[in-house]
Amino acid sequence: MKLKDKVAIVTGAGSGIGRAMARRFIAEGARQVVIADLHADSLEALAKETGARAIRTDVANEQDVIHLIKTTEQDYGQIDLLCNNAGIGVGGGPETPNEDWQRIWEINVMAHVYATRAALPDMLRRGAGYILNTASAAGLLTQIGSAPYAVTKHAAVAYAEWLAVTYGDRGIKVSALCPQAVRTAMTANIEGGGVAGVDGMMEPEQLCDSVIATLDAESFLVLPHKEVLTYMQRKATDYDRWIKGMKRLQAAYGEGGFPAD
Repeated sequence: MKLKDKVAIVTGAGSGIGRAMARRFIAEGARQVVIADLHADSLEALAKETGARAIRTDVANEQDVIHLIKTTEQDYGQIDLLCNNAGIGVGGGPETPNEDWQRIWEINVMAHVYATRAALPDMLRRGAGYILNTASAAGLLTQIGSAPYAVTKHAAVAYAEWLAVTYGDRGIKVSALCPQAVRTAMTANIEGGGVAGVDGMMEPEQLCDSVIATLDAESFLVLPHKEVLTYMQRKATDYDRWIKGMKRLQAAYGEGGFPAD
């Protein structure tokens, strides 16, 4: 997909990866970029800067997401690219309170379900549409220090896989964005990005180069950190050896340290 003359939605656009993608899509010639975020101030600032259309949205609220999708369809005719990008991090393991598990599940997974549930009917009617779901390298590997993050990002990848398999022959393209450490609010309090920064901290603008290249190629995985593919291959080849390696990594970096939202 080329972004020129396309209509795109980006959730979580008030900062970080979402903000960088919105700016890049506009630079690539998108006809309209609709930006969504829970934080109205940062959203409106980006809209004023770029000319994007701002719609305040709580992605954990299905009615808010439906409003975002339907307003975009009504005002701009269609959605060519749906970027389900909003996400949060919660630290801990089984002891993490139920309400934190539920909140991260709603934002990191169910928000993707809500958006695609609302957007797919028109995409399928037209036989065209692209869905880009932001997950994480943690969704392909794991996240030391955060079971909720690892589990929900695995689920986000699995859902994107299912969409690709189920609707790929009906004109729907799907990609999953799976970076390691990116310089965002989520990594701001971790020196060097912690264990996720083992291969370096990436700027959101640099990550966008991989997004654009993958959209052009219409490939499934967006891997800004190319090392992740090697780690995936090692994991698939010898799971026990991979787990032993991850245990050594945990010993080197410690068991905690993933930032709460």
